[in-house]
Amino acid sequence: MLNSYGWSDTLQQQFQAHAARGLAPARVIVQQRGLYVLATAMGEVTAQLSGRFAHDAEAGAYPVAGDWVAAGVRAEEASATIHRLLPRRSAFVRKAAGGSGGAQVVAANVDVAFLVASLNAELNPRRIERYLATAWESGATPVVVLTKADLCRDRDALKAGIEAVALGVPVHVVSAVTGEGLDRLSESFAPGQTAALLGSSGVGKSSLVNALAGTPLMATRAIREDDARGRHTTTHRQLVLLPNGRLVLDTPGMRELGLWDADAGVAQTFADVEALAAGCRFGDCAHETEPGCAIQAALADGSLDANRWRSYAKLQRELARLARKDDPAERAQARKIWIQRAKHNRARKRPQIADD
Repeated sequence: MLNSYGWSDTLQQQFQAHAARGLAPARVIVQQRGLYVLATAMGEVTAQLSGRFAHDAEAGAYPVAGDWVAAGVRAEEASATIHRLLPRRSAFVRKAAGGSGGAQVVAANVDVAFLVASLNAELNPRRIERYLATAWESGATPVVVLTKADLCRDRDALKAGIEAVALGVPVHVVSAVTGEGLDRLSESFAPGQTAALLGSSGVGKSSLVNALAGTPLMATRAIREDDARGRHTTTHRQLVLLPNGRLVLDTPGMRELGLWDADAGVAQTFADVEALAAGCRFGDCAHETEPGCAIQAALADGSLDANRWRSYAKLQRELARLARKDDPAERAQARKIWIQRAKHNRARKRPQIADD
């Protein structure tokens, strides 16, 4: 059973010290608040964290769906206690929603990140860029999935708009109703690999799981006729083993996706913008009024879309705010820069007095 869920020789080596303590390897297949369901060599068991683990674990270090753990398994009770978390190969991390502002791991040990969006009025290239940045940062390979093709008449134009921002990333148009595009989507990952479905509420992630499985596994709801939006169904994270040996991790819809330590992911998502910026005359160009600014030149001649530039700048500001929050030196430096810019702008607005 462990092999079916992706157990490997590398994990076996990492587990040796835990095995010496009498613990057993397991993968988290369901995560719902403080309760877990684990896949073990002895079958599925329910589990809770040990008291020490729950007390000592830092933010982002609690198990999530997809994680491998070391657990004390009580086969006769079909229960277990989680004692350790194995190192993650990849982790899709966002800034926690609400006021906590910390990191939240959404999915772990994922090979492919299916970034799911619906082919309706809510399709937003800017949101796709944000998901791409987080996916690249996670260590997984991103794939964009545009669902509900059976309800869309202008799919080619919408797909082209997403392809324009998803540089080098496959974009699949699919329908869970008609089966369109599902075979090619399945070829995006191999048996034993894990694909996580990530996206906003109601875009059809659970319907996609059912379509890939060929049988109803996840609860779904129909879209609302008044605004073509789907209704949020999934309330927990669940790893599903498909009949073809592939693994799909369904996640609840995310109303917001705040970046968290995603500098490399933003750089890869906006490789075209970064390449332009490298051509500016000055290395510290702010891309505003400086002479020889390659960004402003590209905006002027139309080779760089203004919306894409604004999106890039917005994500960079978001990352800068996170850096300043954690680093007093960064805050001080940023303050100096903003003071200098404010003085410069005031000087430009000051009326000029002509000489006699």
